[in-house]
Amino acid sequence: MPGTNRVEAIAGLSLKAMLITAIGILLFGIYVGILIYGENSLTVLNDLKEKKEMLKQEEKHLKAENQKLQKELFELKQLEPKE
Repeated sequence: MPGTNRVEAIAGLSLKAMLITAIGILLFGIYVGILIYGENSLTVLNDLKEKKEMLKQEEKHLKAENQKLQKELFELKQLEPKE
């Protein structure tokens, strides 16, 4: 095959080695894609970090509201007549 010899002369590799290399690069690309966009990916991790921060802020807000309501409750209990 004159075409095969020409490719080998250009790249310095056999056709088999080039195919194996191309398949390896393709599989590596799929692996990286899964790391970035898969179920346990970096994007999911970043989304979870944002959600964690939002929940921390909500927790602070709810604690402050709870403290205010408890204070109001104790004040109202002191105003009630004792039995």
